Amino acid sequence: MSVDISMPAFSEWPDRGLDLEALYDDGWQPVPFDQYVVKIHSRCNLACDYCYMYELADQSWRDQPVVMAPAIASATAKRIAAHARRHELDAISVSFHGGEPLLAGHERIAALAREFRSAVDSRVQLQLNVQTNGMLLTDRMLKALQAQDITVGVSLDGDRTATDRHRLTRRGDSGYDRVEAGLERLTSPAYRHLFAGLLAVIDVDNDPVGTYESLARFAPPSIDLLLPHATWAAPPPHKATPDGGVDATDTTYGEWLNTAFDHWYDLGRSRVPVRLFRSAIRAWIGGSADIEQLGTGALSFLVIETDGAIEQVDSLKVAFEGATGTGLHVLRDELDAAFRHPGVIARQIGIRALSPTCQSCRLRDICGGGQYAHRYKPMSGFLNNSVYCADLMVFLDHVGDRLRADIATLRKA
Repeated sequence: MSVDISMPAFSEWPDRGLDLEALYDDGWQPVPFDQYVVKIHSRCNLACDYCYMYELADQSWRDQPVVMAPAIASATAKRIAAHARRHELDAISVSFHGGEPLLAGHERIAALAREFRSAVDSRVQLQLNVQTNGMLLTDRMLKALQAQDITVGVSLDGDRTATDRHRLTRRGDSGYDRVEAGLERLTSPAYRHLFAGLLAVIDVDNDPVGTYESLARFAPPSIDLLLPHATWAAPPPHKATPDGGVDATDTTYGEWLNTAFDHWYDLGRSRVPVRLFRSAIRAWIGGSADIEQLGTGALSFLVIETDGAIEQVDSLKVAFEGATGTGLHVLRDELDAAFRHPGVIARQIGIRALSPTCQSCRLRDICGGGQYAHRYKPMSGFLNNSVYCADLMVFLDHVGDRLRADIATLRKA
């Protein structure tokens, strides 16, 4: 199987001297795709100022159809089903995404669910999910989601003050009351079994303990704390230097995470699972991280855009226009064709995709270079350490210190 180096933006996907074709000759096998983000609606009823879809480098959303057409949805379902069958997968997950997916309406979402369930073999466990901002979680919508067994993840950055820093409507109004009302419906006895978790983007101006507690009050199954998407060319808040560069020594985000971690860790069994914290602990004790932000595990995501384009994980939109592109489409290409894209290969070959700095780092196998998109720098592409490198080192060292202290205490007991 050859690698097509004429694919879009190949120069931004460094091969570091690796012979990509030789990976196959040496027996390397790609990891089948078992997680899909399907963009069913390309517009949103919020205007979050950090959104990778609308506010950052890639503005391709402007050319996307508003709603995924039935023919594209059918082709997507069939491609996913064929990929699962070919690779004998036991389980796959499909997340209906956007924009704001619930803008598609409850009838369209129900039809999509039926389309995917009828396409996928009955022996394959299919998990359907929507990732929503929560504004449209009405009783009518929740009944439709319940009827199709679609779980619900909600994006929320904390309490009203924390959320309203960034997550306002297009008119500049707060949507917090509507999101809170939606979450109260979702967490009622009738629908709580659909609740998949909360996703929050970190703002270091928000209190870390208050952020955790304001999310934990909804008793979600898990909390995802995400660093704001940024690169060496588009610095995170608080890290930009006067000349537009990045202060690589600043550890504001790491210190914020340490405070949140200590509070969470000290809660013991009463704490709500936080995936970043649990993954960091797991990595320190020899396990593998199961999130994009840490570890060297092979990524098994694909994104299907509203127009049917097969793309890489869309956090890459922070890097440059077209960063997610593969040149593939569900009406024309099998999903296996994505295995030939150098960007997909780079996400699946583990430590071999890391920069020399990360290769020689003592935290290499725990950190894994951080989130791939956050490594981007013009001219060197993704062959860099994370723009959050200093923060990740401070945070991961702190987690390791807490674990070692506990082990030492147990040994003395």
